[in-house]
Amino acid sequence: MSTASSVISPLLSNDVVDGAVDYKNRPVNRSSSGGWRSAVFIIGVEVAERFAYYGISLNLITYLTGELGQSTATAAANVNAWSGAAMLTPLLGAFIADSYLGRYRTIIVASFLYVLGLGLLTLSAVIPFSSRDCESAANSLSCPPPLFQVILFFSSLYLVALAQGGHKPCVQAFGADQFDAEDLEERKAKSSFFNWWYFGLCSGTLAALTILSYIQDNLSWGLGFGIPCIAMSMALVVYLLGTMSYRFSINSDEKSPFMRIGKVFLIAGRNRRLTSSALSFNEESRGILPDQGSQQFSFLNKALLSPDCLKEDEKVCSISEVEEAKAILRLAPIWASCLVYGIVFAQSPTLFTKQGVTMNRSIGSNFQIPPAALQSFIYLAILLFIPIYDRVLVPVARILTRKPSGITMLQRIGVGLLFSVFSMLSAALVEIKRLRTAQDYGLVDTPDVFIPMSIWWLVPQYVLLGLADVFAMVGLQEFFYDQVHSELKSLGLALYLSIFGVGSFLSSFLISVIQKVSSEKGRDCWFSDNLNRAHLDYFYWLLSGLSAMALVLYLYFARSYIYNRQHTL
Repeated sequence: MSTASSVISPLLSNDVVDGAVDYKNRPVNRSSSGGWRSAVFIIGVEVAERFAYYGISLNLITYLTGELGQSTATAAANVNAWSGAAMLTPLLGAFIADSYLGRYRTIIVASFLYVLGLGLLTLSAVIPFSSRDCESAANSLSCPPPLFQVILFFSSLYLVALAQGGHKPCVQAFGADQFDAEDLEERKAKSSFFNWWYFGLCSGTLAALTILSYIQDNLSWGLGFGIPCIAMSMALVVYLLGTMSYRFSINSDEKSPFMRIGKVFLIAGRNRRLTSSALSFNEESRGILPDQGSQQFSFLNKALLSPDCLKEDEKVCSISEVEEAKAILRLAPIWASCLVYGIVFAQSPTLFTKQGVTMNRSIGSNFQIPPAALQSFIYLAILLFIPIYDRVLVPVARILTRKPSGITMLQRIGVGLLFSVFSMLSAALVEIKRLRTAQDYGLVDTPDVFIPMSIWWLVPQYVLLGLADVFAMVGLQEFFYDQVHSELKSLGLALYLSIFGVGSFLSSFLISVIQKVSSEKGRDCWFSDNLNRAHLDYFYWLLSGLSAMALVLYLYFARSYIYNRQHTL
């Protein structure tokens, strides 16, 4: 018996995953927990969640301009504002998850809020009009919906945005937590996880486009919102089924990571006025030398070396806490230089869709393609190219670069930003063609008549945007997850999502300003409700120029960025 124990115990100890426990707070074995067996459950949850979220967002502008009778510019601004909120609430969700509930519990709470929000949204869509005059009204502009319905709709919509804030950063971080970064094989699998995670995400989105957009445009908005509610209920069940196989990260510090970082920045601000001579004296007396790139964060080094921050008898903030704060701060230039990409990302469910409404969408004699369904080409491009990237390009690049991920995360993001420039150039050229066709056929002042130009002309700009997502979107996910402390993974992913939240708000701001300026003195607005007199081409040219400038700025920051870890996936 003793001999058997001496043989088995070392094997068991080697199989234990450091820094992780199971759902009963017991050490977990590598062979029976985590990895792809757990990730499959979590990816499945993401497929359902994206089906639900994009089942609302991708066709939202059609609902606002149709059922709620809003103008194109107002509807686009409202969609951007809601999308921005949905992408910024993950900062709150990350704070709650990393400081209090943990990712697992936060996902459960967020899922319940998701189901509630979708249920109320469905209810708002099926409330009957209260006025008899509305029953004979020719269009929704002459028959606005009841105020209660509008309030319930937008309240439900923003409840979904709040629920996504707890769901989005935590699910992805929890999925990546199932792979041990200290194990070489699992580290490679983690890099692959981000590719297949996005593959699953796009599968759910594509299903929403092909199924829900048709139901919403041709059958019922109530049914179109109700099906996502059912999908999220099923997703919660799937998530709970995987509980016994999950790995849960151990929090090594009882203090909230947000509090630790906030304290460092607070003390840094207090000590920013230290003289350079005092700083030099502290460095020499303590024998502490700044790390690489510390010149960019001298005020944090002052915080670290200041007597108010580090005392002999009491550590107010430690070196590791300062390094955590510096890791977050290093992300700021990359974050800022990707904001224009966030603006570009906001155009596909808004102005791209409104372009498609005006064009010939017929297939055969009876079927009309829903304008929102054309966004499926973004996700078809992603679903086609991610396997090529993961199984062909990455192995070849590994041979050439000897890096586990083939190319660095920042290189991948840069390629994606370049594709986003091409997408805007394509959109501008196609819009010029559309406007000329309207003029040639005398349809400028008849916006209700389809322009004799196939909707398939829009496909290239969608495909290019999909290729941009394969590189930039997945690269940003991996980058912001990898470059923060282990207890701040949810925050890292929330920061990545905030790029698109701020980008949506910037898009809304741009549209509002341009609408006001371009409509002065009786001129046709760039975003006129009559798109045949609008100038979306000017807006696309503007975005392509801004994207090109942002790419140059990004390359400058990426070139000087110093990775936070020895191994860069």
